[in-house]
Amino acid sequence: MARTLWPRSSSVRVARSLAAHSILGLALGGLIYILAVTGTLSVFNREFQRWEQPAAPEMAVISPEAAEKAATAVYESEDPQTTHLYINFPRPDLPRTVITTDTQAFFATAEGDIAGREHFPWTQFLLDLHYYLHLPHILGLTVVGALGAFLVALSISGLLAHPRIFRDAFTFRRNSGRTGLADLHNRLSVWTAPFHISNALTGAILGLASVLAFAIAAASFGGDATKVFSPVFGEDPPLNESPAGLAEIAAPIAHMHAEYPDLKPTFFILHDPGTAGQHVSVIAEHPNRLIFGDYYNFDADGVYLGNTGLSDGTAGQQVAGSVYNVHFGNWGGLPIKIAYFLFGLSLCTIIASGLNIYFVRRRAQGRPAPRLEAGWAGIVWGTPATLALTLLASVSGIAEGPALVAFFWLPLVAIVTACLFMADAARCTRSLRLAGAALLAAGILLHTGLYAGSLDQANLIPFSVCGLMIAALLAASALRSGPRQQSMRETPAE
Repeated sequence: MARTLWPRSSSVRVARSLAAHSILGLALGGLIYILAVTGTLSVFNREFQRWEQPAAPEMAVISPEAAEKAATAVYESEDPQTTHLYINFPRPDLPRTVITTDTQAFFATAEGDIAGREHFPWTQFLLDLHYYLHLPHILGLTVVGALGAFLVALSISGLLAHPRIFRDAFTFRRNSGRTGLADLHNRLSVWTAPFHISNALTGAILGLASVLAFAIAAASFGGDATKVFSPVFGEDPPLNESPAGLAEIAAPIAHMHAEYPDLKPTFFILHDPGTAGQHVSVIAEHPNRLIFGDYYNFDADGVYLGNTGLSDGTAGQQVAGSVYNVHFGNWGGLPIKIAYFLFGLSLCTIIASGLNIYFVRRRAQGRPAPRLEAGWAGIVWGTPATLALTLLASVSGIAEGPALVAFFWLPLVAIVTACLFMADAARCTRSLRLAGAALLAAGILLHTGLYAGSLDQANLIPFSVCGLMIAALLAASALRSGPRQQSMRETPAE
């Protein structure tokens, strides 16, 4: 026998290696699934912010003078001095004015008075989970971007692997076996392909852009990443940190209302406030455009300097300005958000059913993997259950910030580990659905009780009712799933 460089294999080592390989695959699929679930929920992140703080003052518009009054008050409270001063203007899905600095954020009334701190710990936790998987930002963006690229590859290879997938796009065999599960997976994959491919692609672009920018900057611009982005988003004027009076705030806002009445200002940004080099950018939405807006730039005296060009510049600028809205569905109001939510649920179903098909096929071939199947059930149903747990912890005031991160990851790891040892996917699924339903209902009911005095707020009751309906559907599906899950486990190959 020819000798090789590899050591003699042992059945124990091979078995352990295969188990480790399978668990790594399960973890990779789980991370993609977590991104899909959190992305689906993040479509309504502004509505979540509003729901978390229902007593905050709301308005359709704020006058330039009132905005200046509020921004000046917040700026004067800063110690040490902030490097940026922001005004978030009211918008239909978040009709509030918020003044933000590098370290704090406050609500403003329509008259320009400060009305308490902005505080939405659960929504911020959700966004950080989707953007970064709670990793350090650059590392998190890289991992999320890579997972987005992997999902694009999975989507395209899945379509190419089934030559009849478009011909059979409207064929659905309803049964509890592998064919029914495969049809569900394939039909949803075809029907929602434009959404999940574009969404994964834009997610990969958003995630990997910073890493690529750092690489390009290191190779061509002496490590200055701003040089990479300046052709798209504009270049800042030279820094001058000499002390100066605060720049004009009302004048640029008034200019936008007077000269661009069809545009909707969304953000006011004062760069380097209180210095000789301070300057202003107003981001304004353009109706019937995919771009998140364009930057309209002013000097410290409120003199208009021109726009950056996301709305009328090069094709590359306009495409870059559209990536964020295409990914998050911020471009068409509530109907588009609902569509994105439904498409997101479809993507979650596609991801979950993909591995379920694999496990059903293994059972049919006489090679069942009950531990891995139960572990996957732990990820699929443990993710919404632990998200509901974090919501309850946040609403009750038990946890926020890093504590919320721990409330998500530690229970999820414990759930998946327990499911791996239980090796009973049906039991894990049923238990986690019931737990998720109970935790979600508890969080919503507690929130309703705490904010009973704000029930007249426009989206509080509808949002809470929708959450309770989801909890009821989860509980109902768990109570009905026992016989069906058992039938599916016993279905032979078809």
